Amino acid sequence: MTRNVRLVEDRITLKYGTGGGAMRALIEQIFAQGLGEVGEGGIGLSAMDDGAAIRIGDHYLVIATDSHVVQPIEFPGGDIGRLAVSGTVNDLAMMGATEPLALTCAAIIEDGFSRDVLKRIWASIRHTCEEAGTTIVTGDTKVMGHGELDGLVINTTGVGFTRRVVSDAGLSVGDKILVTGTMGDHGLAIMATRNELALETTLESDVAPVHTLVRRALEVGGAGIVALKDPTRGGLSSALHEMADKSRVGIIVDEPSVPLRDEVRAVGELLGIDPLVSANEGKAVFGLKPECAEAVLDAIRAHPLGRNAAIIGECIEDRPGFVVLDTGFGSRLLAEAEGELLPRIC
Repeated sequence: MTRNVRLVEDRITLKYGTGGGAMRALIEQIFAQGLGEVGEGGIGLSAMDDGAAIRIGDHYLVIATDSHVVQPIEFPGGDIGRLAVSGTVNDLAMMGATEPLALTCAAIIEDGFSRDVLKRIWASIRHTCEEAGTTIVTGDTKVMGHGELDGLVINTTGVGFTRRVVSDAGLSVGDKILVTGTMGDHGLAIMATRNELALETTLESDVAPVHTLVRRALEVGGAGIVALKDPTRGGLSSALHEMADKSRVGIIVDEPSVPLRDEVRAVGELLGIDPLVSANEGKAVFGLKPECAEAVLDAIRAHPLGRNAAIIGECIEDRPGFVVLDTGFGSRLLAEAEGELLPRIC
């Protein structure tokens, strides 16, 4: 069984921003054509990893960039500024660069945007940079006409060095799959806020820089950590599908082992959204050799951002490129979201 090849349609619609198969097709068929070669041993655009890696002597220069279009701009647990810094720091960490050297930041602002809100967003950016041990060293500002933009768009680019690059394509049969915490928190916190759902407890985004958690895991697991992925747009489902497809393995997920908050389950049921396709902004997915899996799990659980970490699955030979969900009562294929279920979430 092989995965269907999607052809990009004549008009680009919202589904091409989901982070799923449609977006990968867009990058493969348009953006990556003839671009991204970085030399022997490097990782470029065509790999569609969380960042690029360029060999410089005995190190790799890792570069990651991301644009942020969340609505609302301020949400429970964070805001677009914290999201912008955390997202790029986390993309660097997913490549093995856990000490971000510096970031760039470009802001596109709608005419009439509130100065006070902008000041709060930049205070959040500064605070998150301090938390991540990095800073903004250069950037750009543009202002567009009222109605030409929805408030504020931020782009950040980060750079860092690593001796060993960890890609998202290193899985083999028998490897274990680990997540560093509860799934779906960010996306469903945004949707609960937009829909003004009356919850007994506040559902907050998990947005946070996870580089120190990843650093500790790499110290413990070493070469036994064979793959890393940031489960943002498209959530855990898209992350696992991409890892499985690139590595040419199947992945079987033990659904009861996937950590989920009760509030996330409730909001997902109310809105008809599977938490496994909902974005996370402070989590990571690890591919691990079995012999180091428990040690890495213990190290991650000892970190404040990894208390709910769990080993949730295993790589199998059957169904390469597919993700199978074992519910405890049977099994089914876990699908990627084809449409834009969660627009403007990151």
